[in-house]
Amino acid sequence: MTATADWVDVAAMLRDPYDTYDRLRAQGTVVRVPALRRHLVTGFAACRAVEADQVTYTADVGGSGATMARALGAKPMLRKDDPAHETERAPINPGLRAKSVRASWAPRFAHNAATQLDVLRERGPDRAELNRDYAAPVAARNLVDLLGLPEVTPEQMQRWSHAFIAGVGNLGDDADIWARCDDAQREVDEHLDALLPHLRRHPDPSMTSALVNAGLPEPAVRANVKLTISGGMNEPQHMITNMVWALSRHPEQRDRVLADPSRWSAVFDEALRWLSPIGMYPRETTRDTVLDGVELPRGTVLGVVVGAANRDPAVFEHPERFDTARSERAHLGFGSGVHLCPGHWAARIGVGEIAVPRLYAALPGLRTDTRREEAWFGWVFRGLTDLPVTWDGS
Repeated sequence: MTATADWVDVAAMLRDPYDTYDRLRAQGTVVRVPALRRHLVTGFAACRAVEADQVTYTADVGGSGATMARALGAKPMLRKDDPAHETERAPINPGLRAKSVRASWAPRFAHNAATQLDVLRERGPDRAELNRDYAAPVAARNLVDLLGLPEVTPEQMQRWSHAFIAGVGNLGDDADIWARCDDAQREVDEHLDALLPHLRRHPDPSMTSALVNAGLPEPAVRANVKLTISGGMNEPQHMITNMVWALSRHPEQRDRVLADPSRWSAVFDEALRWLSPIGMYPRETTRDTVLDGVELPRGTVLGVVVGAANRDPAVFEHPERFDTARSERAHLGFGSGVHLCPGHWAARIGVGEIAVPRLYAALPGLRTDTRREEAWFGWVFRGLTDLPVTWDGS
């Protein structure tokens, strides 16, 4: 018999989902949640099993797949299974490998971090807000460079990303959300109208160039550029603030990494596990199946809750703790299987090796400012919307 959680309070999950995740897991790793019109998968092994089987669990989900296509102008690779997914992803894979990111993009990432550090210093230790003054602009600037959109400002990139994300989640068919999404689509398409012919004649290392010169249909190129805009801001932006928030609450671990910079990769991975910026993504069953002992009819919509799986006590000892010395390094913060986030090396290098270490090097004593209010929001996408910070000196 399928466990049902009719007690789930979605508003409470937006504030903090982790108590809900623990209660769901106590009922079972696959639980039907009427308030969300789907089954939530919270166990690590069950989430991995879903992602490993495209035949049974498709990424081409009805409701969210339709809104994503509506938001982006066409269905992107994220809502496709192989071989269609692989055909559209293959062109960008080489440019996003670790060696390519270090060679082509790390210098730009370092420049972008330095530019925003000047803004943060100018704000000063009594007024600086890390999300507004550093994390979001750095993520936006890095994304402008990766996509090769030289005429786009960080402010435009942030506005487009927010509009597309809202559109993808617009299951309630809110007209105002669609209006903002349509405006963003039109503006992006206007940039691409001029850029795509140029890149066909003059290829460069950017993701857009790789897509347009791979022989893909132009609607697929445009949809995947918009997909990257919608998703490429969220995780890097929130990882910057998450790492600073976590280290501020664990000063002994902060001191350890400042004394031994080789530990930054462990800090990045543990923050990604502990405070997963991407908390859930959808899948749908293509046939009757059984997942972790739960019978699922064909057409069942699942929420693969990697934010819960990354705190599964069956995999992680004391999963509620932030511990950069833990031996377990496997997590689902970037997804898994064929849909593993293609930008994970860009995030690891841009955030874990550049943006956050340089932040601490530039601002001695950097920490969250407890005199001012911080704010978290979300569970499908979760992060700090406000993180006041301070540091020593003036």
